[in-house]
Amino acid sequence: MVLESLLNPLALKTRPWEMFFAGFIYAVVGLLLSYFSFREHTGLLMVSFIVMAAIPMVYVAIKKEEKLDLKMNSEWRLLQEHSKVIMFLVFLFLGIMSALVLAYVFLPQDTAKTIFNVQEQEIIDVNNNVQGKIITFDIFIKIFLNNMKVLFFCLAFSFLYGFGALFILTWNASVVAAAMGNLIKSKLGAAASVIGFNTLSSYFGVATFGFLRYMTHGVFEVVSYFIAGLAGSIVSIAVIRGNMENKKVIKDTLFLFLISIGVLLFAVIVEVYFTPLFF
Repeated sequence: MVLESLLNPLALKTRPWEMFFAGFIYAVVGLLLSYFSFREHTGLLMVSFIVMAAIPMVYVAIKKEEKLDLKMNSEWRLLQEHSKVIMFLVFLFLGIMSALVLAYVFLPQDTAKTIFNVQEQEIIDVNNNVQGKIITFDIFIKIFLNNMKVLFFCLAFSFLYGFGALFILTWNASVVAAAMGNLIKSKLGAAASVIGFNTLSSYFGVATFGFLRYMTHGVFEVVSYFIAGLAGSIVSIAVIRGNMENKKVIKDTLFLFLISIGVLLFAVIVEVYFTPLFF
């Protein structure tokens, strides 16, 4: 198939940045196909189309990681190899998110609302849960438990469907893109009303603000979800290949899951106590 053959998945561990461009292309194609085919359901269908394009490459990469579990005895070396896969998955996420942010910002308002209507409703629901509340330890626990739910779904979906975490992570990329796009548009509108907004420097300043506002903590959340998804996918492939009796596979996946919880905890700390100080 055309999209899945754009890159060599066996070489992506050495050139993970190429996944950014793959994710960007997948997002553009998925958005266009879903919008012109099923306009009223674009928000969800474009996520499905993006995932369908990404699955073949991710499958090859995860299958290779499961084989490494059986060959390598050093947990540290194994984690180094896993980190390369995490990196190309992060670049995939960033590519998808970047394409969708640009679509939200530059498409006509009505078109953007049609495409991202489901994502915008998700943003409203999340904001209603924390709006007007003073940051306390209770809020910290609530956000952490909510993110843990997403982490668990990444693990469970990857185990049950092999690569189900891709759907959750692509969905999150689309939600973050809608939030960033909305913030950028609102800031652009405010800038235009004050100074006429006619300089590129102002535009890039707004875009950078939008990116940092959501990705200061979001990048750590994404990494934790990918680590959990990788753990679930390794277990899924091990079950299919009959390798679950190997203790190294169990040990590695358990270690990955614990690391994902630690990274997620750090992400919540940044989101609750540091991001509000700057944004």
